[in-house]
Amino acid sequence: MLLQPLAGIGGKANGLFSRVGLAGRFLLETVYYSGMCLRRPRLVIKEIYFVGVLSLAIIVVSGLFVGMVLGLQMYDTLDRFGSGEVVGMVVALSLVRELGPVLSAILFASRAGSAVTAEIGLMRATEQISAMEMMAIQPIARVVTPRFWAGVISLPLLTSIFNVTGILGGYLVAVNLLGVDGGMFWSEMQDSVDFRLDIMNGFDKSVIFAIAVSLVAVFEGYHATATAEGVSRATTRTVVISALLVLGLDFVLTAFMFRGI
Repeated sequence: MLLQPLAGIGGKANGLFSRVGLAGRFLLETVYYSGMCLRRPRLVIKEIYFVGVLSLAIIVVSGLFVGMVLGLQMYDTLDRFGSGEVVGMVVALSLVRELGPVLSAILFASRAGSAVTAEIGLMRATEQISAMEMMAIQPIARVVTPRFWAGVISLPLLTSIFNVTGILGGYLVAVNLLGVDGGMFWSEMQDSVDFRLDIMNGFDKSVIFAIAVSLVAVFEGYHATATAEGVSRATTRTVVISALLVLGLDFVLTAFMFRGI
């Protein structure tokens, strides 16, 4: 009786590690069959439109309001120490280092990742994937790889757009609402934001987040239980796992990139 709780914990841990191993093998298979994307680029372009272009609205609106809120909050704090003019620097660094990559990845997972999971899961539920296997068509090459690479390509671009609109939102609030000098806003930002240490590290984060979120989306959809409830659960897992994975990876990457570890 005393060993039953330990057995339950061990069973769950074993299942977790087995699923992580399955995801790793799935990633290798996805990369192996990625040559098809070069031969049929229209499939990738179509998926870029679906996961990238159709996500522009939520990215732009969210970036604008995040930048505006940062401008308000940071100016209120900095002005207490007589440093309100450096609000442009703080807004830009906050966005390009942290908020841009992280929030863009979470928004991308919520909108595009869940849609990809549901789409592939419905293909599994309606036996379209089984039909491909019957016709000697590799489902991973035909279904998974275009969606995976579309996500990897789209998310860094969406992150860049998020950063730009966020900085614009901070500028609108700081200059037009709070009275900060526009030249000081841009000059402080340009003097303090380093291209390699800040912008490129943030871009590298977005690429890693794109790989993680895209892998979770296609993996959960491909291995979803072939029922309506199974597809629903897979879609929920995509959003939850992606958000936790992005936050965990963000801590690790920040430690290595900005702390000199």
